[in-house]
Amino acid sequence: MAPILIGDSIRRRVRPWLEDLIRDLRYGVRTLARAPVFTGVAVLTLTLAIGANTAIFSLVDPLLFRDLPVRDAGNLAQFSWRYPGDPPLNLFSLENYQQYRGRNTVFSDMAGVAPLVTDARVSGEPIGAELVTDNFFQMLGVRPTLGRMLDISDAGAAAAVVSWQYWHDRFDGSPRVLGATVALVDRRLPAPIHATVVGVADRQFRGVTVGRSDVWVSLGALPATMRAGAGLALMARLKSGVSIAQARVEMRLLDQPRIDGFARRDPQWRQVAIDVKSARAGLSTPLHEQFGGPLSLVMALVAVFLLLACANLGGMCLARGAARQHEMAVRVSLGAGRLRIVRQVLTESLLLAVVGGVLSAVVAPAGARLLLQTITSGTRTLGVTPHLQIGLDTRVLVFTFAVTMAAALLFGLVPAMTAFGPAPSSELRAGRSGTSPRSRRRFGSVLVVAQVALSFALVGVGHLYVAHLGALRDRSLGFDRRGVLLVSVNASAGGRGREAASVSYEEARVRLQAVPGVRSVAASAMIPLSGAAGSRFVRVEGDQDPQEHQRRSFLNSVSPGYFATYGTPILAGRDFRDSDKPAPRVVIVNQAMAQRYFAGRDPIGQSVWLEGDPDSFEIIGLAADAKYQDPRIAAPSTIYVYAAEFAGAMDLSLRTAVAPSAVATDARRVLTDVFGTSAVGRVTTLEEHVDAAIVPERTIAILSGFFAIVGTALAAIGLYGMIAFSVTRRTREFGIRMALGATRSRVLHMILRDALRLVAIGLVLGVPLAVWGKGVAATALEGLTPGGVTGVLLSAAVMIVVALTAAAVPARRATRVEPGRALRAE
Repeated sequence: MAPILIGDSIRRRVRPWLEDLIRDLRYGVRTLARAPVFTGVAVLTLTLAIGANTAIFSLVDPLLFRDLPVRDAGNLAQFSWRYPGDPPLNLFSLENYQQYRGRNTVFSDMAGVAPLVTDARVSGEPIGAELVTDNFFQMLGVRPTLGRMLDISDAGAAAAVVSWQYWHDRFDGSPRVLGATVALVDRRLPAPIHATVVGVADRQFRGVTVGRSDVWVSLGALPATMRAGAGLALMARLKSGVSIAQARVEMRLLDQPRIDGFARRDPQWRQVAIDVKSARAGLSTPLHEQFGGPLSLVMALVAVFLLLACANLGGMCLARGAARQHEMAVRVSLGAGRLRIVRQVLTESLLLAVVGGVLSAVVAPAGARLLLQTITSGTRTLGVTPHLQIGLDTRVLVFTFAVTMAAALLFGLVPAMTAFGPAPSSELRAGRSGTSPRSRRRFGSVLVVAQVALSFALVGVGHLYVAHLGALRDRSLGFDRRGVLLVSVNASAGGRGREAASVSYEEARVRLQAVPGVRSVAASAMIPLSGAAGSRFVRVEGDQDPQEHQRRSFLNSVSPGYFATYGTPILAGRDFRDSDKPAPRVVIVNQAMAQRYFAGRDPIGQSVWLEGDPDSFEIIGLAADAKYQDPRIAAPSTIYVYAAEFAGAMDLSLRTAVAPSAVATDARRVLTDVFGTSAVGRVTTLEEHVDAAIVPERTIAILSGFFAIVGTALAAIGLYGMIAFSVTRRTREFGIRMALGATRSRVLHMILRDALRLVAIGLVLGVPLAVWGKGVAATALEGLTPGGVTGVLLSAAVMIVVALTAAAVPARRATRVEPGRALRAE
């Protein structure tokens, strides 16, 4: 009987609580329905604020925070090295991998992975494919859903494992996938890879890089001649009790012979040291490098925006609570206690937050996909665009719920605590026109000040990024970005030899030149803002620089007409000509190269030797500096080599007299006829390519600018609401003042003075916040400085104008009050 008695006791205690909760919810719904304007504004504000946090988190979580779904992800490590001036790379040879794996004492195992790039396909549809070492899955601890994982028996074979998602999408979950042949086309390979599927990976595993991998192929699928040169990203599993710091020390010792070997030819390598860091969230990629900092900052911005929205709603709820003083007084007179009143007001706040949270969960995925599309447009990696799994999974829903509950408490707690009137009888005698308690007015003023300070900081950060983006776009790049179509082509596709590929290129150039609207056609090994085709040490006559001070010069192989196509002026000498082709020992250098090696001398006609080539080249031209690596930094020393033939991957550039997109279809058709479908890669415009190079700046400028504008609007709404409520509650006071002789301008001045006082306090508190925020924001993007006081003053001016505008409407309404009517209304 005891369990039954205990159950009855619990039911007797819980039932009244549930009944009260249901009554509070019903009453809250009716109360909010009677105030549709307030409810609509509150729900819209919450949807925007919570939705922004949810959208950013759903993108940042798989990119930065989520552990790999493998055994003991916290014990995984990754490696990288950084040549001076270049981004960090996790790129090692097969020989490096074998040496590190066999000689280290800090890792229990090590594996390598390399992406198959550009148009990897199964049945004609793009997929994400990777080459992996035979121990890849064993090191990670990934189990098969069907079949088996790759193992040592696949070391020299072409075997493949497919992802669970791809198995279901393309093979309908059929067990017949085992033994199927997968054909993978990679522009770097002379022929497709035909691999046999031996297993299906665990459902949760999508790879160790950002996005989804569909197929993992054994490294043995590569031709033996290419296997040794495959660039591998390395991962390892730490032994029990070994720290990252210990592993870093040992790996630097193991890597020293590689560094010494490179340093014998290039002293800059002595500044390179291998690094070891955690890989629990997967391998670092260009997405991590370019967007890790900016997205973390955006997370902070949307958190500030949520605080601003809650302060705005808190002020609205305070004003609404003051208008409901009579109602609360009646309820207290009828026996309602403080806890009952507080619970009712919190229930209404919770209802608003829940509705806003549900709506945000509906709209957030669309915002996250739009943001993902924006940032992936700027990845300079080759191959399939990273495909992040974003959506409303358990982690995102838990985050949304937590943010919703936090918002409900933030904007609902203070109004709830002030809703209980200490003297209901006086409020009942005063009727609906009683004055607002001083504590409520003080809280309202504090919330307005907080909104001004927070929005001031957002405006400062937004101005910083927008100004930086504008300066970056206006910066001279050394070429004319307008009216150029870019097409990447692999002239060796289909097994063409060097001679046949060169003939095909000549045919393509002639046919493209005949396309209506095309003014000129040029080919190059690399296009601007994509890096250089290579780099070499340079020696010129009279150069006395010691070896340790030498720097590499960028190298780009280009065809005649390249500089005219890009609009890069030849400052001295001449351009390449077709007549240079029989024995092309001529080069063109840029200003940076000439200034470094020929300061005070005319470079035209001088001889230059390139590393690895015993014969000299004659400089026939001096070209203006053009940026090939990064638009944020000065153009490096660059040498343009005459390209006698193009036999491999190249980029074709078409200067057009019409919109480049208008000739894109004809250009693709011509190149497909000449080289075949698999040889033609990305088709884009130079303007789009330039915009893609500054996507981090563009993304963060758009987001910070948006939140600054909306945050300022919220601050204006909060100030307007506070002044409007104050005017309404002080109608009798204004009537008496004007009856005693106060002019309308005097009343207007008094109201605007009160508004400006709140704004001034907010600005004073917001200045250090804005300065600190700009300093933190500047660290998110390379080459960005916080700036001087101009941005702070401009932000302050914006806030003052917005405040005066917001206060002007209720202030003008107060000056139109008729003294007699105001007194009779009391």
